[in-house]
Amino acid sequence: MSHENHFDYIIIGRGLAGLQLALGFTKDNILKQKKVALIDPSDKSTNDKTWSFWEIGVSKWDAITEKSWETALFYSKNKSITLPLEPYTYKSIRSIDFYNWAKEILQKSSNIHFIKDSIISTTETNNVLVQGKMETYTADHVFDSRIPKDYYSEISKFTLVQQHFKGWIIETETPHFNPNAITMMDYRFQHQNSTSFVYVLPFSENRALIEYTFFTPETVSESVYDDAIKDYIESHLEIEKYKIVETEMGNIPMTDYPFWNYNTKHITKIGTGGGWVKGSTGYSFKHTEKNVATIISNIKNGQQPSHKLFKKKYKFYDKIFLNVLKTNNEKGVWIFEQFYAKNAISTMFRFLDEESSFTEDVKIMRSLFSWNFISAFLSVLFRR
Repeated sequence: MSHENHFDYIIIGRGLAGLQLALGFTKDNILKQKKVALIDPSDKSTNDKTWSFWEIGVSKWDAITEKSWETALFYSKNKSITLPLEPYTYKSIRSIDFYNWAKEILQKSSNIHFIKDSIISTTETNNVLVQGKMETYTADHVFDSRIPKDYYSEISKFTLVQQHFKGWIIETETPHFNPNAITMMDYRFQHQNSTSFVYVLPFSENRALIEYTFFTPETVSESVYDDAIKDYIESHLEIEKYKIVETEMGNIPMTDYPFWNYNTKHITKIGTGGGWVKGSTGYSFKHTEKNVATIISNIKNGQQPSHKLFKKKYKFYDKIFLNVLKTNNEKGVWIFEQFYAKNAISTMFRFLDEESSFTEDVKIMRSLFSWNFISAFLSVLFRR
């Protein structure tokens, strides 16, 4: 094997985690000297998803943020809640804008190498042998975003709630949307008493993403999403003339599966394959940013890259929440009603960002106090 195929770091996957990590290397005065390969079978040239997140103030993502909002709305058959988000802002980024922006920055670095290949296997010795379909590579350390093969045979032993969805971006002939407020959850359009809701991101008065989302153990046929979105547009929003300019569809695993057990001396799992998707919400963008910062700090301090990536108490909280959604999925509406109605937005966001104090944790748990949560707590406690 030629010396050209050896790298200090190989990143398998050019998605959110892989590109954010590569950007982290290039921004650090020490690590930007390292030779890094980004290997993926895809050029990432299409818009395959929309990432949304909240944060305080300006950030490095503002240049590619499509839209931001300072107000959120929650609806159920029992409640209508307006949520002023200050000091937070809710932001949305199209994946293609992130891919193009990241690649433009990374391609300016001579130490970053984009390789189009499918990885078949990794073998760990004194370094890591990475076998691709096209070539063989070696690295001192590998960051691997692929979901472990064991996941598919072992997931039945763990809790899995699937966040599955389909969204339409529509444009209307006349103004129909309030571009100043997102609809975080609208549970008035549930499917068969499941935890399912409509999510709306209004980009302008004439353009919006309307998405139908489930937090359920099982998936549904594509027609269920389409019928619900069509009904929401025509019956609820009373829009007669519109065109669908784009669609997106996905399934995010919300699970307590221990992806971190696959971190080794020379291989660190990242992204969905590393358990970076928050189990109780499916959010990943800001968690990825934090984990990348931790990895960079760990490397510079001589620690394993995966050192202290996760906080055990939040994994425990996620287990409880997932247990309730899996065993009592119809309770999802009540859970989110309590969550949004009884807690300050700053408390909720700090809790979901895994930055809350113990006092704030107690407030959140008290707002969700019910037999279902007690049962789930005991189940998780004695299953550990």
